Amino acid sequence: MKRTLLLVAALAAPLAAALAQTPAAGVTPEQIIAARQSAYILSGGALASMKGAADAGADVRSLVIPSRALARWARTLPTLFPAGTNLPSSKALPAVWSDRQGFEARAAAYAEAARLMAEAAQSGDRDAFLARWAETRATCAACHDIYRRSD
Repeated sequence: MKRTLLLVAALAAPLAAALAQTPAAGVTPEQIIAARQSAYILSGGALASMKGAADAGADVRSLVIPSRALARWARTLPTLFPAGTNLPSSKALPAVWSDRQGFEARAAAYAEAARLMAEAAQSGDRDAFLARWAETRATCAACHDIYRRSD
């Protein structure tokens, strides 16, 4: 479990940074979409793994690194939606681009919730961590409700 969490933490932020490349740098819109979808799967897996570990009685201090990685991912998330990447293979709704300010605000709320989750993990307080985990999960879902197709 810990090994998986560390792997997710190690991969998520550099992956997000790599994805921020423009198509002019040799990355196609299809590659950006596939990479951001993979990063979303990693972030969902990280959230699920952290919840499972906390529920199983793990020392929540072991969840600081993946919590921080999730916060970092959330801060870079808007950069993974450059113009030209709203293709049929993307589940992103046009609102990602037409309501960019709202989209970026929701990503910032996700990043802040994950940052606070990391602080709770650092404190070692399982109940506080689980409360912050629920808030982080809620900010994630709130963005999907507006900016992601449900199919």
